[in-house]
Amino acid sequence: MNNNSRKHILTVEVEDYYHVGTFHKSIQRDYWYRFEKRIEQNVNKALSALDLFDIKATFFVLGWVAEKFPELIKDIADKGHEVASKGFYHRIATDLSQSEFREDLSQGREALENACGREIHGYRVAHRWLRPIDLWVLDVLAEEGYKYDSSLGLLYNRFSKEPWRRFAHKHRTADEKIIWEFPPSSFKFARWMFPISGGNYYRQFPHTIIKHAVEHWHRSFKDPFVMYFHIWELDPEQPKINSGSFLSRVRHYRNLDKMTWVLKDYFQKYNFTNIADYLGLETKPATGREERFAAGMILTAGKGDDNKIEASPKIPVTVVVPCFNEAANLKYLSNTLKSVEKKLRENYEPNWVFVDDHSSDNTFEQLTDIFGEYPNCAIIRHERNEGVSGAILTGIRMSESETVCSIDCDCTYDPHSLTEMIPMLVNDVDLVTASPYHQQGDVKNVPGWRLVLSKSASILYKAVLNQTISTYTSCFRVYRKSAVVKLKLHHGGFIGVAELPCLLHLSGSRLAEYPTILEARVLGNSSMKILATIGGHLKLMFFLFGMRIFSSTKKIGYNKSEPNSVLAEDISQTERPLEQD
Repeated sequence: MNNNSRKHILTVEVEDYYHVGTFHKSIQRDYWYRFEKRIEQNVNKALSALDLFDIKATFFVLGWVAEKFPELIKDIADKGHEVASKGFYHRIATDLSQSEFREDLSQGREALENACGREIHGYRVAHRWLRPIDLWVLDVLAEEGYKYDSSLGLLYNRFSKEPWRRFAHKHRTADEKIIWEFPPSSFKFARWMFPISGGNYYRQFPHTIIKHAVEHWHRSFKDPFVMYFHIWELDPEQPKINSGSFLSRVRHYRNLDKMTWVLKDYFQKYNFTNIADYLGLETKPATGREERFAAGMILTAGKGDDNKIEASPKIPVTVVVPCFNEAANLKYLSNTLKSVEKKLRENYEPNWVFVDDHSSDNTFEQLTDIFGEYPNCAIIRHERNEGVSGAILTGIRMSESETVCSIDCDCTYDPHSLTEMIPMLVNDVDLVTASPYHQQGDVKNVPGWRLVLSKSASILYKAVLNQTISTYTSCFRVYRKSAVVKLKLHHGGFIGVAELPCLLHLSGSRLAEYPTILEARVLGNSSMKILATIGGHLKLMFFLFGMRIFSSTKKIGYNKSEPNSVLAEDISQTERPLEQD
């Protein structure tokens, strides 16, 4: 360890890989619970590295993280590190009103103090550094009793009229309250400021250049160098989120394996401490923690009745999940289905059939590890690849219930919607399909090529069949088993998914449409081959057109005098959901 007695400041941002602002447009907070949690292992990596060099750091923690992992946050504090706030959710502070910002501050501070048992003195924004027009944030922090902030972004020519804000300084509010500001350090070249203190810059730029800039600060200024990194930057094996832009993914994933040795180099060369110790702040026990903790325990205990299984009989439902090379997605799927099953059990008796369509990765092994011990789960492996439609039909044939659902393994449609789709399978309806292209549906963050292909195909199918259904390419459906098992598909893969409702329509079945939202795949990659899929759809359309023109209505069971589709709002309130015989 370096014997230099001068102290710089080290800060650590505690957030998981799916919290980051890079992906905030494609990952809703409501979906955080679905992702594999890697925060504990990464915090422990950071703590071990700091212990090795006898460094005490400031850990900026989301309140949401503190609620989910209270023992982890307590462990950070017990090891002598400071716990500070990033607010409750990973939100852009300056997008909030002052009242919303104060509420987020209060919620975050309470969660952190409950977890670590100590007063919270500091704050850093979760996303997007503060600009000159955002200094009201510091005023609010001072009014709320915070002792310091570390959120100013000294980038390019920002704060050029107040160059002293580049260093640790006191910010004074209009009513003479004072709060310390510790901006992450930057390098000045000509009139421009360039960041040199954050994990992203250590990963993206050559170490030789950045380390010389850091050394220049160390030799040139008496003020402490303020450095930070995110714990997810210590995790090169983290799941790869594919829903962001190319540049976003480069920014997040590039050179993650570089971070550990770069930090080690700085830890060996410089001494670091946390902000509270630098200011001489005493981290006292948080007032009222014991009372709040006890109240929380009583509240949690009172929720046990929600898990009681009612004795009244429920309608059996089977959910089929086709899987092909989905190993990267299965933990996300597992967390999602736990919530879906809990919701389904309110009215149904759910069973699950996972069909591994002869994957070339370890999908089958992971399915067995994750779901193999559940009594209401069946796992089937195809001896050869039969495509997604073949996997769905296998699951339908294996099901023991008349009501069968199919969902996408990547959860691009929210499977919680099954609770609204299943009641639409009334006595004269044989299929309910999710429909993002319905006028009440929507599409979010879906790649343009997929949207063009899917929407164009659905429009053409609609024209060929003279139908009113808006979406034919969705795998998210509810089926009447007895109406589907007798069908013989002439096309496989993604094309068979579109063929199935077309054949049902031509045979006289009535189809229902549920308006929903289609979102971009978050983890893993689509197995769709674009050119082959386009050709397959065109062949199927000619096939279906021929059936309409050259086959008699008697032969295919099609009656033009009666409508063959129904929208969600057309379901009569007097019609009952399908019941098991």
